[in-house]
Amino acid sequence: MKKIIGLLLFTSICVFCFARGKADNEIPSESEVYAFQGDENQEDSETLTLKYTLRQPEGQPIQLKESWGYVMQSRLDEYDNSIPLTDVCFFAAEVNCYGELSSVPNRSRIKVGNARCHLVVICESRSLTHFILDPNFYIRKQLLKEIVKAAGPYDGVQIDFELVPARDRKNFITFIADLRYMLKDKWFSVCVPARFKLLSEDIYPYAEIAKYSDRVFVMAYDEHWSTSKPGAVASIDWCRKVMEYAQRAIPERKLIMGIPFYGRTWASETTAGAWYFSGANRIMTEHKVTDVIYEDEIPTFTYTANVDVTGYFNDTYSCVQLCRLYNDAGIKKMGFWRIGQEDPEFWKWITLYKK
Repeated sequence: MKKIIGLLLFTSICVFCFARGKADNEIPSESEVYAFQGDENQEDSETLTLKYTLRQPEGQPIQLKESWGYVMQSRLDEYDNSIPLTDVCFFAAEVNCYGELSSVPNRSRIKVGNARCHLVVICESRSLTHFILDPNFYIRKQLLKEIVKAAGPYDGVQIDFELVPARDRKNFITFIADLRYMLKDKWFSVCVPARFKLLSEDIYPYAEIAKYSDRVFVMAYDEHWSTSKPGAVASIDWCRKVMEYAQRAIPERKLIMGIPFYGRTWASETTAGAWYFSGANRIMTEHKVTDVIYEDEIPTFTYTANVDVTGYFNDTYSCVQLCRLYNDAGIKKMGFWRIGQEDPEFWKWITLYKK
């Protein structure tokens, strides 16, 4: 019972994102997002008595030249334009199965104050990504034109293609080069996964991508992911390595270091799954199932299992520590995935340079 209570308590505070179910650079689906303490959508949040204490930051707030934050078009109620952001990334326009742009966020729905607003474009299929990047297919030119058209009311466009096939490296580079040229005076940024070095067949070569971008957003998170062993989404030592490589490959004026607001949990036992007949019999035997009920002629059973749960999450202290790591290294541009997942107290530790 203590293990179950512990699981419920941690789930109530764990903020889970981006970051879609991919191993290395996943963006968790909205169905996987858990609410932080005090979320008004949780009926019992008002009655929770917290038994834990969180460490509080010390020192002065971090001053940034640029502060980028992602806002989900389906969760606009989580965004407040009083948050100290210079740039809002409106997430996201998707490439559909026909190679067309769909679900384009309506720019008029979001009020960003003095911040710039960027349209984020994603493609969540590896095979589709191949076809839209290949210059031999007409859909590449069609998509480029659609992106430029959709960019009309925005200050900029951000490309977040995280499933580029290895053999499409060159096509990806020429795609962003073409888009940079076609966008003319719009801001253009590209998201790249965390790296420690240039890989021999690197799909996301930082230095090359930086040539065609105004900003390169380094997604310094998902050190550990849903199917990895338990661990921090972005530990200090790991982020330091990512930062040091990024600084060598990307000009300072173009570099944005990404910081995660979310966390993850891992269980010692996975109980969901599809089973052989022999497997179903085994788990029923192991858990001493005595009653099998035939529901509409189909056998069904239930049992209760205790599991050990390990969780890592980010609070104000850990996020401020990451900001200090980058700030101390001379990086004054940082971005946050995503707005709504953070402890609201975090924003007291961010200030912006006066323009």
